[in-house]
Amino acid sequence: MGFIRQQEERLAIRFLERQYQRSNQPIPSAAILQSKAAEIVDEAHRIARKRGRNVVAIMKEMVADIKKK
Repeated sequence: MGFIRQQEERLAIRFLERQYQRSNQPIPSAAILQSKAAEIVDEAHRIARKRGRNVVAIMKEMVADIKKK
């Protein structure tokens, strides 16, 4: 895994943790957060390739959508 990919996943984990804290829900284990973050980054890259948008902006939207479910 490349350096940038690792940074994107760390950012996604921070977004997830923040969303859990905002909604007063318990934060899941690190393994669960890591797998969700990897999914978010993968999907964000797919969307960015399709739409030509910023990956970080897409990840923020996806994390917000996950928390609404």
